[in-house]
Amino acid sequence: MFSNIVFALVLFPYFVVDNVIAFKPVTPNLGLPVSISHNLAEYSPYFPSALYSPPPLGCEITQARYCFAYGFDETNFLERHGARFPTASAGAKINATIAKFKNVKKYEDNKLAFLRKYTYDLGHDVLVGFGAAQSYDAGQLAAQRYGSLVSSRDLPFVRASSSSRVVDSSTNWTSGFIHNFRGHLTIQPPVVLSEAGNDTLDDSDCPNAGSSDAANAQWLAAYAPPIAARLNAGAPGANLTNADAQNLLSLCAFDSVAKEKASPFCDVFTVEEFELFEYSGDIDKFYDTGYGQQLGRVQGVGYVNELIARLTDRPVIDHTESNTTLDSSSTTFPLNRALYADFSHDNQMIAIYSALGLFRQPAPLNTTKPNSRRTWLASKLVPFSATLVTERLQCGFGKSSGAFVRMLVDDAVQPLEFCGSGDGLCGVQSFVNSQSYARSQGNGDFAICFS
Repeated sequence: MFSNIVFALVLFPYFVVDNVIAFKPVTPNLGLPVSISHNLAEYSPYFPSALYSPPPLGCEITQARYCFAYGFDETNFLERHGARFPTASAGAKINATIAKFKNVKKYEDNKLAFLRKYTYDLGHDVLVGFGAAQSYDAGQLAAQRYGSLVSSRDLPFVRASSSSRVVDSSTNWTSGFIHNFRGHLTIQPPVVLSEAGNDTLDDSDCPNAGSSDAANAQWLAAYAPPIAARLNAGAPGANLTNADAQNLLSLCAFDSVAKEKASPFCDVFTVEEFELFEYSGDIDKFYDTGYGQQLGRVQGVGYVNELIARLTDRPVIDHTESNTTLDSSSTTFPLNRALYADFSHDNQMIAIYSALGLFRQPAPLNTTKPNSRRTWLASKLVPFSATLVTERLQCGFGKSSGAFVRMLVDDAVQPLEFCGSGDGLCGVQSFVNSQSYARSQGNGDFAICFS
């Protein structure tokens, strides 16, 4: 299961600290070309979207056992769960699409001929083995990069939203982190936030929030008809719809991560068609919990206010999605820790990015024509095991010395143009000041969630 490692070590620079062993990835190589694996939208396997850059010279670790010329004072991880099976509803639609091929007497496209014997046998909702390995490797990598912050007196603090795939991802991450300390470390089980109540790691607390359905339908009608026509020509009698074509495109991802090898569904489509599929995920996220949804970004406000509390070592001030009971307890929401790790879902991470002000676009995404220069790409924002890392740095730049914030999404340093010079460094207080939307509890948007 763990042969043919997919991660190239050159992409993962790390610090060597005592008791930390070399990072040995265990995630299998799916054998997919980048032109496909990087165009599967939110179903893309994790890939670094940039070469990791350490903090600039002049920033020093102040709460670690080892000091370098640069480093971290505090680190916050926000990570999506690893790769999973389709959700139950999506799986039912995919199965209905596959059933249509029973009506095909003769395949005119040899790339579809495998469907004569294909049986849809995927589970639903839970992690696949590939996804478990992704989170384990993410934990190993975190230990390599940030292990110098950790000691027996200052252990990582872990939380997870209550879906089993999220909780399992958090424990897999913890296992990977501990492994790279040769087992000489004990991390408490995650604090689990119930998705039935207030939960800053899930997007279920805004009943009046709209959906991306209309935008999705417009893009599906724009891009899928030629694909459906080609498939129907290759499989006469199947009578596939536009939605069926999109279901089959998604199976490239789901079947590959489930079987841990490239799926035959990936050979059915062209690179250009996968690029169009990528845009379906971009549209969905933008108009579901992103900037294109009136009540999208407010669903990320609770987490942002928790992040501010950690960065400033002050109690949480939030009246939106946070659990006041948990956040007011030093046991379930401690401050003054050096490393925090939270585990969440893709839709909630999109809401958090938007609440923070990351990945702003010059105009709303066009629902019939992609902008090739857009920076809103679901495969780079929320692939399986996506990670937002927020670092608090202690830096010395003469008059600019002090505490700074740096953010990385899948290893890409964010410019933070909303609170700094755009170089990726922002003073902690400047960062806090820039988060007026969160600090004002969403400027009244959260009240609309229930009005």
